Amino acid sequence: MSVRVQTGDFDVGAESRALQAETVGGIALFVGTVRGLSSDDGVTAMTLEHFPGMTESELERIEAEARQRWPLEDVTIIHRVGRLLPGEQIVMVAAASAHRQAAFDAAQFIMDFLKTDAPFWKAEERDGKTSWVDAKDSDDAARDRWTG
Repeated sequence: MSVRVQTGDFDVGAESRALQAETVGGIALFVGTVRGLSSDDGVTAMTLEHFPGMTESELERIEAEARQRWPLEDVTIIHRVGRLLPGEQIVMVAAASAHRQAAFDAAQFIMDFLKTDAPFWKAEERDGKTSWVDAKDSDDAARDRWTG
């Protein structure tokens, strides 16, 4: 298991190779990036804040719950904080399992709960103004499908 919250970028290839060296089967991997210039929504930067210690504990709790639901060999969760620009990587979730469906489902479950339950706060910069990003109903709906 690897849970990291960091300011620096991460190397998706190196992270994937590290999982492959330790696991058999398949790895479902998701990488999230900052939307912005290419999506016509005018975001010029995003700043992510968190509570050190509390954030890592919540990510570990989400990872542990995924392990209870699926036969996972390994999990990697990396989330960046600080000021990020459009196109930069924010998050990587990778779930490794002997069974592909377990890997797919676990990675999606982790992302769905990470978006709603992990203590991160996001502020977007647009046209020289900064505003906090509110939670989306669609994120809550994605999480809720796992709890019903």
